[in-house]
Amino acid sequence: MHKRLSPHPAAAVARVAILVALLAPAAVAHSKDGGANPPAKVDSAIRGWHDRGEGEDRQRVIIRVKRGQRSAVDRTLRAGGLAVKAHHALIDAITVEIPRSALRGLRHNPNVETISLDAPTTSFQTVAPTGQTVRSTLGLASMSAKGTGVGVAVVDSGIAASDVFGSRIAAFYDFTTGVAVAAPPSDEYGHGTHVAGLIAGSGAPSGGTYPGIATNATLIGLKVLDGVGSGYTSNVIAALEFAVTHKQDLGIDVINVSLGHPIFEPAATDPLVQAVEAAARAGIVVVVSAGNFGKNATTGEVGYAGIASPGNALSAITVGALDTKGTKTPVDDSVASYSSRGPTWYDGQAKPDVVAPGHALTAVSTASSYLFQTYVNARVTSSSDPVNRYLRLNGTSMAAGVTSGVVALVIEAHRKQFWAAPPLSPNTVKAILQFSATSAHDASMGGAEYDVLTQGAGALNADGALELARKINTAAPVNSYWMTYQPVPLSYLGGEAVSWSQHLVWGNHLVWGNSLFYHEEAWNLESVWGLGADHLVWGNMDADHLVWGNHLVWGNHIVWGNTLIGLLDGDHIVWGNAADREHLVWGNLDAEHLVWGNSDLSDAGEVVVETTEEVPLEP
Repeated sequence: MHKRLSPHPAAAVARVAILVALLAPAAVAHSKDGGANPPAKVDSAIRGWHDRGEGEDRQRVIIRVKRGQRSAVDRTLRAGGLAVKAHHALIDAITVEIPRSALRGLRHNPNVETISLDAPTTSFQTVAPTGQTVRSTLGLASMSAKGTGVGVAVVDSGIAASDVFGSRIAAFYDFTTGVAVAAPPSDEYGHGTHVAGLIAGSGAPSGGTYPGIATNATLIGLKVLDGVGSGYTSNVIAALEFAVTHKQDLGIDVINVSLGHPIFEPAATDPLVQAVEAAARAGIVVVVSAGNFGKNATTGEVGYAGIASPGNALSAITVGALDTKGTKTPVDDSVASYSSRGPTWYDGQAKPDVVAPGHALTAVSTASSYLFQTYVNARVTSSSDPVNRYLRLNGTSMAAGVTSGVVALVIEAHRKQFWAAPPLSPNTVKAILQFSATSAHDASMGGAEYDVLTQGAGALNADGALELARKINTAAPVNSYWMTYQPVPLSYLGGEAVSWSQHLVWGNHLVWGNSLFYHEEAWNLESVWGLGADHLVWGNMDADHLVWGNHLVWGNHIVWGNTLIGLLDGDHIVWGNAADREHLVWGNLDAEHLVWGNSDLSDAGEVVVETTEEVPLEP
């Protein structure tokens, strides 16, 4: 599944000396000057690759530069004989392949902000026991809400043309070569088609047994993974930039990103995270999967701090996976063991934001796709159509797909009610999902409510989210009450009356009360989710309700609060039970080879998509 990077010709390697000579002297002078411009930060993956001297001599990196300096850095790179792969204007970055010998000069270039691995990303699958069951669990018993007129961009392995989508694939672009190429819809791997089916599949040709959530939404396919699920993070960034640039002409309201990579650096310097943040600032709701790194692959123990990038983007809606047990009632729902928990690596932010159905879900596939051919026992034989086939899979990928479908319904509901008002901002949509979420409970812990790092604000509740979307008048002035009337915070889900959570997880704070009922600065496009909590006057933000404080929580390693998250040696992910802090079991992941779960990322540089081990054996 992995692609080895091809070494450059010897002549190009020789020219690297020119690059080092051009850059290093300036760096030394700066250092002697008192460090006014300290060396650029290098992420942990590239730092390890350079310092250990292992593996390939050359590596693809994403270099973020000072504003207005991309051309200057580009000229320097080319003068050193390095082949520039792509420019990313959205985040002021350049993708280039470098040898180890070039890193010293680059990191001291005063125009270079950060140097990051063009990192592996992992896609996290899901599918439904029956589509109607999932809809009922979400409170969508009727098919009245369909997401009509809402555009969802699927950044994935593509979308195969299918009767399930009809003519609703409005545009399709292939980014697997690093640039946007208009092409007919395709998906040799099958993951993107499955995600798209959960978002907006019509249910045909299953006779309506396996519909998606927003059955009339428009899809925009942005293909970043090849036929075996491999690609580069820089291609994902290119697709996000394309979506932002063409938001209006393609009608993109939502972006679904059911893939990611391990976190190698703080969110503020992570190129993929910054691309997601830029898309949110452009008014696009970005939904991402939390990751399937919630348990130790060797021992099976549930663990924390497994959120993948870009799930650590504050403005993204990061989604974990629920196991609904195939029933309509939410009472027996549990968070899937593989679903990644927070806090986020380095920054210690509370993630995921919500959890959604993501275990044993069924959606469309194609008979020729890699996943359909490989996972024979996951096939669902409810269709006689030899092309439009179905697969049952698990993972946070599909939980994200389900959530993107609900977001499309929320946007549609608001537009219908307030057609002349400004659109809901991404922050507002996230707040709607969190405020209306319902608490999930852990049967293995005597029915205790899951902690915030496991379930976020709670389980996705489409019924409550639609109710709120129909009440919020975004035309109301800032600092005024914008609800047309106050909703009853209760939903009937699968025949059960369930209360809403009525709180938000704002960064590291739990915000209670009527925080969503007023049009505050927090809901504007320029506001970053989780920041500026000290200046917010809404809700009842009591210090006692902080997710964590300034206390050493686990062993001698992770400090929550104002201190950097991570181990002293950075070698491990935390596994164990947060409630039993004296007996936490620490995983023994080999950070030198960046092994997460069963995903060996030692072949750093390409995007990797894998199926979860949780694929049911039953057809």
